[in-house]
Amino acid sequence: MVAVQWYPGHMEKARREMSDHLKAVDMVIELRDARIPKSSRNPMLDQMAQGKPKLILLSKADLADPQETEKWLNCLGTQPDQKAMAIDLQHDQSYRQKIVSACLQLTEARRARMIRKGIHPRPMRAMVCGVPNAGKSTLINRIAGKNQVRTADKPGVTRKLVWIKADRNLEILDTPGVLWPKFSDPKTGSLLAATGAVNEDILNLEEIAMDTIHTIRSRYPGVLEAEYGADESTRTDVMLDQIAAARRLVIEGEQPDRKRAAGVFLHEMRRGRLGRFTLESPDENEINPSVSE
Repeated sequence: MVAVQWYPGHMEKARREMSDHLKAVDMVIELRDARIPKSSRNPMLDQMAQGKPKLILLSKADLADPQETEKWLNCLGTQPDQKAMAIDLQHDQSYRQKIVSACLQLTEARRARMIRKGIHPRPMRAMVCGVPNAGKSTLINRIAGKNQVRTADKPGVTRKLVWIKADRNLEILDTPGVLWPKFSDPKTGSLLAATGAVNEDILNLEEIAMDTIHTIRSRYPGVLEAEYGADESTRTDVMLDQIAAARRLVIEGEQPDRKRAAGVFLHEMRRGRLGRFTLESPDENEINPSVSE
């Protein structure tokens, strides 16, 4: 696996601001990419959240393997003060009320304590967190019913914290996508890069593509070979040549353009053209990784 690291200055600034704001929120909504539920979990978030209730949303569920997504939901939904659901931000419009209801259920005890003290419950406050390009801003706009924040299919668009009224009983705080200073496992960085959470300007796309090809071939044998007309015995590094040939990507002398092939492959994988893939499984080590400073 190729080593990847991306932690620009605006992320450290956002982390400090999030840590300060977490003191004033009642719960956390954490978006993870359904294709990589382990690698898209920011372990710093648990340290900052101080045991607050959490709703985990596996976004981009339309691009993930539905059977694997169900396994992840079964594991993530068993912990106290935590719920998990999968969402399709592009095609499903029914999840808004489900998310609001889940947030109110998770904060029900806090609201009940306020009532017992004779305090009229204020709207509950939830911070929306996640890695870059996980769909946070799109989620905010869907819940709010209008374009409150700017969105784009690339990391690093949201740069400041914004409060949004989601419901008369719920306010949500949009935050920038944040990674963490050092990945303890190279696979984490590679998978984040493959799914679009890392700025491509710093990446060797050929190496990221080969890592991703190897992972998909090991988990979904024959799928890429069928798409690109390759033999199953084809070496992973040669697969880029096969992809270039299938998509007619050549450079001078009719040689395969491996760099463009890597970019095209990653784009097609991210868009779901190649099928629905989940690139890691929910074993105990993947559910509870530790943060590495």
